[in-house]
Amino acid sequence: MSSVSPSHPPAPPRISAVPSPEGRFGQFGGSYVPETLVTALTQLSDTYQRIQRDDSFWGHLADLQRHYVGRPTPLYHAGRLTDHARALSRSQDRGANIWLKREDLAHTGAHKINNTLGQGLLTVRMGKKRIIAETGAGQHGVASATAAAHLGLACDVYMGAEDVRRQRLNVIRMKILGANVIEVDSGSRTLKDATNEAMREWMGSVEHTHYIIGSVVGPHPFPMIVRDFQSVIGQETKAQCLRTFQRLPDAVVACVGGGSNAAGMFYPFVDEHRVKLIGVEAGGHSSQPGQHAASLTLGSPGILHGSLSYVLQDQFGQTAPVHSCSAGLDYPGVGPEHAYWHQTGRVAYTAVTDKEALDAFTLLARAEGIIPALESAHAVAHALDAAAQMPRDAHLVICLSGRGDKDVDEAARLLAQREQPTR
Repeated sequence: MSSVSPSHPPAPPRISAVPSPEGRFGQFGGSYVPETLVTALTQLSDTYQRIQRDDSFWGHLADLQRHYVGRPTPLYHAGRLTDHARALSRSQDRGANIWLKREDLAHTGAHKINNTLGQGLLTVRMGKKRIIAETGAGQHGVASATAAAHLGLACDVYMGAEDVRRQRLNVIRMKILGANVIEVDSGSRTLKDATNEAMREWMGSVEHTHYIIGSVVGPHPFPMIVRDFQSVIGQETKAQCLRTFQRLPDAVVACVGGGSNAAGMFYPFVDEHRVKLIGVEAGGHSSQPGQHAASLTLGSPGILHGSLSYVLQDQFGQTAPVHSCSAGLDYPGVGPEHAYWHQTGRVAYTAVTDKEALDAFTLLARAEGIIPALESAHAVAHALDAAAQMPRDAHLVICLSGRGDKDVDEAARLLAQREQPTR
């Protein structure tokens, strides 16, 4: 894949043999939806195929990325974090250089805006006037509301009641931007339930509404479209590494819930087999059912929200409850391309506990003056251990998918609980 200079707008993503025309990544993916959604998905797929070589579409998106989103986001050498990894290694020749791809500096504070602006422009191309979205951590909701405001679209956002509680700041931001936030009180009251309600609503409104799915999940063509719009992250990272230290990184680490920031970071590196790719899931409290959200690490193949992928489920195939301190990783499935990369071994997936993520959250804040999203803190936690085992002249890049403004209240609550003496 060709690299893209950060000083120039990104090129349209390459047309890949994966997925297949049926939306399959190996055995995963596909489109398992009610008949009422088939027409909407066909329209979306046809529109996306038409814009593949449409210079006006990609030129408009590139202009927004540069002047509205603030791309390219920086590649930052985290020197004090690197020193911490070297101290962990206890070896004079171990401890890779750690770099942060600063998606937290993109407009709205996370990578989500890359996708919502792209899908917002697709909505306009399809002649639709309204978008709906689901959100967990609230960042996709904020980014959807932002894209809607910029493009003059109506916007409704579905959000689980538990996530409304722990992400109050983002709820306020969505409302200020003009979105209607619909609180979902069913099930576990988190991201899965918000997605369920958004899918149900879309079935009755497809003629005038586009559903902006926030991650690389759902029926075809959503996993492909979201990956492509997010691949600007990896395109920029490749070019920045080549310019900064004259070669590709030795390893790239990203957190994985549904998996959009990781897919966007990994995709441009997939054919670069010397670059190790590592996805970090939410290990929660433990490996016991209901205590984590590690779909690839501890799940099995199943169908969720319109596609076949790895899912956390019980012996009867019912979706299992999940847990993570991070609302954005609190999801019982993962994108089908991640399942494919897992099956083929191209990407290594692991899990990090709540405690490890909270420790990394605090460490990055105090070592570098950067408060990460709790989602991103999972990647930081594993990256520290990985860097400690690598040679000192190696380079490891972390996708810092978002900033932690939204998480400070919840992190403070969880950290205070840890400090309370046990009885």
